[in-house]
Amino acid sequence: MATLTTAIELIERAHQHSVSQVNIDSDSYSNSSKKLDQSALEVRPAEDNQSTTDIRRQDVEDVGSSSSTRTTGEDAEFKLPSYKNLAIIIGGNALFQISFFIIVSSASLFAEHLGGTATFSGLVIGIPTVFSGLCLLVVSRYDGGQYNSPLILAYTAILIGSILYALAYPFRFLYLILIGRMVSGFGFIGFMYCKRYCSDPRVVGVRRRTTLASLLVVGQGIGTGLGPWLGGVLYKYAGEDQGTVWNGLTSPGWVMSGVFLAFLIVGGWFFDDVPKKVDQVRTNAVEVSPDTHAQTTDELANEPELEEDTRLTLPRAFVLFTMCYSSMTCFFVLGAWEANIPVFTAAVLGYNPYQAGNFIALGGACAFPFLIANVWWSMRRGGGIQDRTVLSVGMSTGTAGLVLLLITVLVKKVSFGPIFVAWFLVALGFNLASTCTLSLLSKQFPNSGLWNKRTSMAIQYANYSGRVTGAVLGGAGVKIGMQNYVGVQLGVVGLGGLIYVMGWGRLKVKVG
Repeated sequence: MATLTTAIELIERAHQHSVSQVNIDSDSYSNSSKKLDQSALEVRPAEDNQSTTDIRRQDVEDVGSSSSTRTTGEDAEFKLPSYKNLAIIIGGNALFQISFFIIVSSASLFAEHLGGTATFSGLVIGIPTVFSGLCLLVVSRYDGGQYNSPLILAYTAILIGSILYALAYPFRFLYLILIGRMVSGFGFIGFMYCKRYCSDPRVVGVRRRTTLASLLVVGQGIGTGLGPWLGGVLYKYAGEDQGTVWNGLTSPGWVMSGVFLAFLIVGGWFFDDVPKKVDQVRTNAVEVSPDTHAQTTDELANEPELEEDTRLTLPRAFVLFTMCYSSMTCFFVLGAWEANIPVFTAAVLGYNPYQAGNFIALGGACAFPFLIANVWWSMRRGGGIQDRTVLSVGMSTGTAGLVLLLITVLVKKVSFGPIFVAWFLVALGFNLASTCTLSLLSKQFPNSGLWNKRTSMAIQYANYSGRVTGAVLGGAGVKIGMQNYVGVQLGVVGLGGLIYVMGWGRLKVKVG
């Protein structure tokens, strides 16, 4: 929580600096305008002498209860939600990630103890995303553009699903762990609502979406590392056969049910939902050259208000497909590795769930500073890196990890060092790449709630498809052969790279 609070404070300071800089620019523009039009101002009534600065310089006011800023122009590009809402959304996202991954280190042993196989454990890890996708079809239809009710549903579903997962041991019923994860899947709709909130134009400016997306991926990194580690620690200290209700295999379910009971109370009480209606701010998210910027801004300011553009044009469709495929690829590879590491390391290194959890956590911990650095860099006003560049660097880094593992398997010299370096590169690269998919997509489409809902849904379904297929592949990795396991991933990444290169020119947007 200290890391989360520090990150949010950094964002707020960057936001305040951005708004103050905009006000300084507005004062300069106003003073020069007064000098040029002094004669005209003298003949106008006093009440008409309000400058543009007075209109644009507005204090932050609560709209509904979301603490969003009702500003125009450049101010609106840097707006952020309130502290407590950011803490609930980003902290909740981290808890969703931990809940998803806490069973990874012990799932195969739990399945085998109840008569299942390693492939079945991969299905147990990945199946929640299928039911989350089905639940989203219903919930998103009736959410009214709000967040509080869907998030309460998410917390409650994970609470119940975690209890069912833990009860599979005393009831000696293999399929109850699968049923418990299915119920938890209804709760993982929270992934989409956290993403949608962080790109919602009602509360987040266009130049802060990559920043918040990066924070979500920090939570993703926490879940990837802390979840399996916590599962391994519980397995070691609770013991596999300590009792029929509380032991190393059931404790992850009991712990997460308690955590989400507490978060259900905190989140439901303190979260302030977004207003149903808010003033629309027209922004141009696609980056333009400096010599045409002033003209473009003037044209946007002078244009009459148009009806919302709901057309899915060919360029938009291409960008949508590219980002969805990239997102699917990231979670396909990450899901495959997280499901495969406990099985693979048990076969070649003799690891138990505790050691496998530590192995996964160590890779995530080494990648964590780079993810924090990406958050800091994206907050810099006038700086930052293009989303398309971050995506390409992340994909390239992750691919290097895949190639290293393939070489290690081919030469048949498997040891801790090469496997760990490969996992670190994969965890860093594909987590980094996943920061940009939704933020880039939201900047390419009209700045409206309708398109934000559509793009968030599209990205989330891509994530789901990657998670479930990757988890099944990872669980079966040793059985089908590790060369084939890595080869499938390289094929998926390679196809994505080809599509990405073809559309490079269409993916340039504003940074931040």
